[in-house]
Amino acid sequence: MTEPVRVTARSSARWSRTPVIAIGIAGSAILAAAGLVFSRPDVVGIGLPLALGTAWMLMRRPRDSTMSIELRAHVEGSGDSSEVMAEVDAILDGDWVQVAIDQEVRRSGLADARPGHSILLTRNRLQHSGPVELLGVTVRGVALDGAWVSEAGPRVVLEWNTPPRQVRIGQLPIAPRLTGLHGAHEGVRPGQGGDFRDIHPFVPGDELRRVDWRATARAARRPGELLVRRSTTLSDSSVVIAVDTAEDLGTVVASWGADDADRSGVTSLDLAREAALSIATAAVGVGDRVAYHALSPGGRSLPSGGGPRHLARVRDMIAATGQSEEVSRYRRSPVVPSGSIVFVLSTFFDGVAAQLATRWRAAGHVVVAVDVLPIPDRSRLTREQRIALRTLLAERSDILVELRHAGVEVVAWTDPDIDVAMRLAALRQRRMRTVRR
Repeated sequence: MTEPVRVTARSSARWSRTPVIAIGIAGSAILAAAGLVFSRPDVVGIGLPLALGTAWMLMRRPRDSTMSIELRAHVEGSGDSSEVMAEVDAILDGDWVQVAIDQEVRRSGLADARPGHSILLTRNRLQHSGPVELLGVTVRGVALDGAWVSEAGPRVVLEWNTPPRQVRIGQLPIAPRLTGLHGAHEGVRPGQGGDFRDIHPFVPGDELRRVDWRATARAARRPGELLVRRSTTLSDSSVVIAVDTAEDLGTVVASWGADDADRSGVTSLDLAREAALSIATAAVGVGDRVAYHALSPGGRSLPSGGGPRHLARVRDMIAATGQSEEVSRYRRSPVVPSGSIVFVLSTFFDGVAAQLATRWRAAGHVVVAVDVLPIPDRSRLTREQRIALRTLLAERSDILVELRHAGVEVVAWTDPDIDVAMRLAALRQRRMRTVRR
């Protein structure tokens, strides 16, 4: 369940006159002059209330005070819902407030409301996962029928990190070397929890309950010798998830480079966040340790860990992963524990992510390249754009072929049955481990 988000800002409200007072003074003067010129006392009488009201507005200047703005947001319904409710509180001395509303970085309207709590309620249906500017408001106060207005306060922004949906994965490839003492993977060392390993003479440290009396009676070589039944230990795998955040390409190719989230369809980072959360959930579910890295300068990183609490931290960090704003590409490899399995999530249009995957494979890690490019929608493309797209896809295919030749498993996340694709990758990796032994 996504926790509610709250943002509070305070600023000083300094009041200034508006043209309303000048218009009132000018109007009352014009009416008084017209009444005197035309000898019309009734016209002078009409201007008298206007003059008194204007004088009253001029003398009752509001006191400078503090303006407090608070924005709150929470998920409505289940935790996986894409609908988010947001509320705005505006507290200041004034008759009413004017609110400029921005939703997802776009100006959506202006509103007038009385100061207080929950003066504005918004409902947002989010199309994409990841960080988004859910709501931005700019508030100023109005007093005495518009005669005085306060300075507009600073723009208050409510950021929201939308968690991706999760796909169930039954089995993942595992690290080439299992070093942990707990987990669900069959290790190579003698221990507890695994399948039968061998029959071995009793040595100090063995438990008496593991003595195999039948084997002792049948195969003991001398009196007093005991034979114990040993099993293999269950170990955990070290999983590293690396997400390339340099590009965020949508399904609609015509929207590439336009930064139009409403018309782009599902984007590559949507699929990357979904894949990262699914892989992390599957790994933690069998007792593995998971580390997370965003491949961008200053990108988020989370060291290796396991358990439900660590999975919650990974989920929050994945939801907060957005497109990198840095122009320079990420070229320094993050720290990867020895003998890990690394999942590199990228579109592989640029060779940087492929170079990192090849470097990790050469270092002895098992590397799985997860292709997160959505299935391209070629509609609305000109002939020249179609040719350019075919060229880009051909270059990307060459990069994926080179990864396969380097011993990197390549899995497309858009595969209709990604669970089967992961199981096949795990089976191929298990065969390679058996051959090496």
